[in-house]
Amino acid sequence: MIGRSSAAGYPLAAFLKPVKDAMNRPHLLLIAASLALASATSSVLAAAALPASNPFAKPSALPFQYPAFDKIKDEHYLPAFEAGMREQLREIDAIASNPKPATFENTIVAMERSGRLLGRVSATFSSLQAANTDDQLDAIDREMSPRLAAHNDAIFLNAKLYQRVKTLVEHAATLKLDPESAYLLERYNKDFVRAGAKLSGADKEKLKAYNGQIASLQTAFTQNVLKEANASALVVDTRAELAGMSEAEIDAAGATAKARGLDGKYLVALANTSGQPPLAVLTNRAVRERLMAASLARGSHGGQFDNREVVLKLARLRAERAALLGYPNFAAYSLEDQTAKDTGSVNKLLSDLAKPAVNNARKEAADIQKVIDAEKGGFPVASWDWDYYTDKVRKERYNFDESQLKPYFELNSVLQNGVFFAANKLYGITFKERKDLPVYNPDVRVFDVFDNNGKQLAIFIADMYARSNKQGGAWMNEYVSQSGLLGTHSVVANHLNIPKPPAGEPTLLTVDEVKTAFHEFGHALHGMFSNVKYPRFAGTSVPRDFVEYPSQVNEMWMIVPEVLANYAKHYKTGAPIPKELLDKVIAAKKFNQGYMTTEYLAAALLDQRWHQLAPDQIPTDVVAFETTALKDAGVDFAPVPPRYRTTYFKHAFEGGYSAGYYAYLWSEKLDADTVEWFKENGGLLRKNGEHFRQTLLSRGGTADAMELFKNFRGRAPRIEPLLERRGLMPQ
Repeated sequence: MIGRSSAAGYPLAAFLKPVKDAMNRPHLLLIAASLALASATSSVLAAAALPASNPFAKPSALPFQYPAFDKIKDEHYLPAFEAGMREQLREIDAIASNPKPATFENTIVAMERSGRLLGRVSATFSSLQAANTDDQLDAIDREMSPRLAAHNDAIFLNAKLYQRVKTLVEHAATLKLDPESAYLLERYNKDFVRAGAKLSGADKEKLKAYNGQIASLQTAFTQNVLKEANASALVVDTRAELAGMSEAEIDAAGATAKARGLDGKYLVALANTSGQPPLAVLTNRAVRERLMAASLARGSHGGQFDNREVVLKLARLRAERAALLGYPNFAAYSLEDQTAKDTGSVNKLLSDLAKPAVNNARKEAADIQKVIDAEKGGFPVASWDWDYYTDKVRKERYNFDESQLKPYFELNSVLQNGVFFAANKLYGITFKERKDLPVYNPDVRVFDVFDNNGKQLAIFIADMYARSNKQGGAWMNEYVSQSGLLGTHSVVANHLNIPKPPAGEPTLLTVDEVKTAFHEFGHALHGMFSNVKYPRFAGTSVPRDFVEYPSQVNEMWMIVPEVLANYAKHYKTGAPIPKELLDKVIAAKKFNQGYMTTEYLAAALLDQRWHQLAPDQIPTDVVAFETTALKDAGVDFAPVPPRYRTTYFKHAFEGGYSAGYYAYLWSEKLDADTVEWFKENGGLLRKNGEHFRQTLLSRGGTADAMELFKNFRGRAPRIEPLLERRGLMPQ
């Protein structure tokens, strides 16, 4: 949810910032969660607009402006949104109408300081609407999405305001700005132009209409996905049908069914991806088939939550909006502001990998078929068989299966003895849990984070368990972002969706869940280490195809022997994970990479195919278009469906990673090259962490992203480490 996405004030460019791993967040979060959302002082205007009883009327008095979750009620949001928008428009009007000549301070810095009230409410609302929603929050989301889009237009299409920015750009050479300030001016100018500031009056009105409709449709798409996932959860009648799942998991399925009024039955919730975790263990093939069918049909089989018409309208409106702004398609518009720059670069990356990835997947399918045939299964491998038999192939080849690993991956140990331990070794930071701050759910945990000099650096929120009112997947967001201008520090949250075990049972993680915990904390570090002046550049405010890079790098520490030995201990005995088992896990790292690369590429290619359409190329049949697109790209291999099909592909259609799902692979190229650097320089050493922190993590978006990489690495990235990692090097 990267990364794709939050901080003191509501700086204008925030609407155009990339999200911070917004894999699974609703539209409003995608607009607001990258805002600079903290404020050192409350404004007189805000106090006048909102009663003091509204928690958003002034900054939270809690440490680091941590949200007062215990005081915030659903009814507080809408008045705060409305007051915040009014306040910011007054601030913007004052800037645009200032009779004094434009200066960097009275125009650009003034915009950076604007919108603090709107920032406060947006950060909290968008975060909770993703993590802990209800019907009232969903209704507010639907109402506010187009209104916030209109608010954005009122600012970026303000001709007087843009003229002041343009004047400063024309005289930039005489302003004698420091590098961060100069880059801020450059970015604001680009943001205004990309938002339509140069359009005619009539075209600006067209653009406003497009933006409002797109915002509403993105919200509808996202809410349909969550509701469909709940409505389509697999229900079975007997425990026997769930054979292969642990007793605790079956008990949890029974409890979930009972909570929904299905006494005596068992309910298996759907994850956000096409593949579903229980497919790896369910022994009943018919149940596996039902589970996969329910997953793949989401949003495309009629009914209240069907997303096909939403997709077609969104694709058309985005294409028409891009054409109005002078671009051949939406992807061209979107990629211009990323490190990839253009559709040709992305298409080449994806197409170059498609054939070797599918070839590897076919070889893996042949290995699976041998196991099926040896067991006299009498059927060809299908998508609902892959995970189940892959684990058998893995066990046969490496003599271990996932069930052997889970007892060594207990959640608290993974978090504190793994994720936190690695960060301490690399960066010298320490953590202390505190229970005095309010939380929005009893399972949420809060930690103070202290820098290597002993001074508090940030507050970290850990929300690890799945809930029916929580978006799927995993993501990072910030309630408050660091800013030297505003004197704020980071309040950052990680969200996972780990199934909560019955009371008294340990929370044991899969390898993928451990990897996700390290990944999301990489985003958290990017936010916490931010050391910038302007909110516009705080933390993960970097291009979408760069934002996943630091988080992917952080995954490397999960299997470093020193870290693994500290957290991978049997939850009952405390015995360390056996070396021979660890050796097998490491040896198996390239195992099943054909499948994993193919399912990812299929989704990334779908995202590009939809968003590289011109307005007159929009199809009428979503499913037919998807089928043809996958076939034309050479990734139509039935046992490996796309990681996301179109109708539940939130990255592509809720707004955050539209035309940008390729970003994970693009970032992985940088990640793989960076992992090689750490290995070449001794690995988990403080001097290495300090170099990475100072040259890249702390810099946020203060310079061109690829220049930051080169400053760290000393050269441009190479693709060979990525190909080697994924087993795609020519044989």
